[in-house]
Amino acid sequence: MTEKTSHVRVAILADTHGFLDPRIGKQVASCDYAVHAGDVGGADVLFALNPRLQVVAVRGNNDTPQRWSDSESNCLESLPDQASLDLPGGKLVVVHGDDRRSIADRHEHLRQQFPEARVVVCGHSHQLAMDCDQEPWILNPGAAGRTRTNGGPSCLILSCDEDNWDIEALQLPARKFPNRDGQRRVQQGEG
Repeated sequence: MTEKTSHVRVAILADTHGFLDPRIGKQVASCDYAVHAGDVGGADVLFALNPRLQVVAVRGNNDTPQRWSDSESNCLESLPDQASLDLPGGKLVVVHGDDRRSIADRHEHLRQQFPEARVVVCGHSHQLAMDCDQEPWILNPGAAGRTRTNGGPSCLILSCDEDNWDIEALQLPARKFPNRDGQRRVQQGEG
């Protein structure tokens, strides 16, 4: 059971793949909840999320024992495939979204699968998307790490109370890291 308040802020992120951009971490710290839609990449990412109340996270297709260290197996095993969060004015459901459907088909499927939700959060594609034309809204925060960020790490901030829900997209500039020959390049990696 989650604590109810009259107005809450929720940081929504996904696809960190073992690295949380510290600028996204600062955004999370200003929120009541953090929701991670999978491909976390390691327990250190979850421990770096410091919202005021609670972290809710699900397992992504890359959150496997082969990709997490043995010492983190208990944390990995505790990640569910889907989770929900009761918020003022409705329910948020979070899944990773790696179902091999096209984006349009995935959104329709998620709406049919979770009709009681006000918002369904998914990740996997690393593509920031806010499909708010019908309920439930389908939100994908893009990638909050450094892997395939499509222009820079991103997250969403949901502000809600019993009557109003507003969503804000934050896409930060990509950071440049020196490579082995000293040249600067944008870190995108593979993921």
